[in-house]
Amino acid sequence: MSPIKQQVIKDSKLFINGEFKDSVSGETFDTIDPSTNQKLASVAKANEQDAANAIEIAKQTFDSGSWSEMPVADRSNILCKMADLVMERVDELALIETLDVGKPIKESRGFDIPRAAANLRFFAEMANYLHHEHYDHSKYMSYSKYSPAGVTSLIIPWNLPFMQMTWKAAAAMAAGNTVVVKPASYTPLSAVMLGEIANEAGLPPGVLNIITGPGNTVGTRMTNHPYVRRISFVGDSTTGRTVMQNAASQLTPVSLELGGKSANIVFEDADLEEAVAGSIEAIFRNQGEICLAGSRLFVQESIYDLFLEEFIEAVKKIKVGDPLSEDTDMGALVSKAHLESVDQYVQIGLSEGAKLAIGGKRVAGFEQGNFYEPTVLYDVNNKSTVAQEEIFGPVLAVIPFHTEEEAIRLANDSIYGLAGVVWTNDLRRAHRVASQINSGLIWINCWYYRDLRTPFGGSKASGVGREGGRHSFEFYTEAKTITLKL
Repeated sequence: MSPIKQQVIKDSKLFINGEFKDSVSGETFDTIDPSTNQKLASVAKANEQDAANAIEIAKQTFDSGSWSEMPVADRSNILCKMADLVMERVDELALIETLDVGKPIKESRGFDIPRAAANLRFFAEMANYLHHEHYDHSKYMSYSKYSPAGVTSLIIPWNLPFMQMTWKAAAAMAAGNTVVVKPASYTPLSAVMLGEIANEAGLPPGVLNIITGPGNTVGTRMTNHPYVRRISFVGDSTTGRTVMQNAASQLTPVSLELGGKSANIVFEDADLEEAVAGSIEAIFRNQGEICLAGSRLFVQESIYDLFLEEFIEAVKKIKVGDPLSEDTDMGALVSKAHLESVDQYVQIGLSEGAKLAIGGKRVAGFEQGNFYEPTVLYDVNNKSTVAQEEIFGPVLAVIPFHTEEEAIRLANDSIYGLAGVVWTNDLRRAHRVASQINSGLIWINCWYYRDLRTPFGGSKASGVGREGGRHSFEFYTEAKTITLKL
């Protein structure tokens, strides 16, 4: 292992009741560096008993009132202290995130970790200002009370592990809940570090519990345990259906953030330079491993050739390589299996009639890792596999359209409904199209900007429910109406 890895990488244990401990079985698994496919660290492999133990500790902690009944201002102060500590360790956390995920260090340090700190601070501070309803009518007065729901299971994906973990855990804890988190087995290292930060910030033991292990055992127990009162899952739509089925056995409310195949629509009156740059970012950021990726690019026929020419020239400037290099734009895909899946999709696309403009193979000189070239398929049929299924990699399907009505129809011709982008200088068209695309988020002349106060989530196969701002607090609490006769 290189000296820089030795400085920050260490074997990882479960974090339960404020302590780091081995799994009940003593088993471990390896987490792998995607850029080399070499072992990074050994990680404790939890099983169903470990999951049950963590849930029971979370239940005892919740019932004790040490956190659930703590004054909101005090909870807020502890979470804000955690945010401060995240930023104090931003370089270390970013390095671990990059080594475990394969993403460029400039992205981990410049966005992911600072955003994680912002998540903690935002929900901590917002908790102080949530208001309750109060109504008077004749001889009666009614008011509402929002109480923490209880034990919350959070299952986090591998593409943005630390940021996604704090996005969920911060809201749940700020509302007064105790949480059990399962990071993805591909990328567990940064998530477990939040346990160290929690202890240093003075978070009561048992409020935050982190267990690492396979979803088919640990995840199942986290979603069907009778003590769990909320479940929030981020991942693919197939697993999301399983989570919902498990939760149904206990009638546990769920929030599901699932897959996407988002439409990125460029009209002929768009700012060409802006649309090219934004569309590059929308598909190749984080190696395309983002559920919000604008993976279907619809370009109006009148500018189709010109846009494609400019777009390909921009793609040629993307530097793929060592994730630890400051000038790397695209790093490695998360695993060898995922690399093979991405390449298989490209071959399927070509066999179904798509044309290859650029990319379509592994990066030369980096064969030891999971590096894949930014790939553009054009003249794609919207009914084809690469236009309908989520590839979750650096593969773009470019599709021409003629009219605004056709663009809307094609955009909505998908089982997914997570996000969308509209590029146009026509204000009326921008709002008209945005209102007719069936998805939870729409950006106009931009991509990926997120105001934490707004609802986040998708429709159709892209998810169930909304989180963000007051929507998070509504999900992680139980609303009660109390009526008094005056």
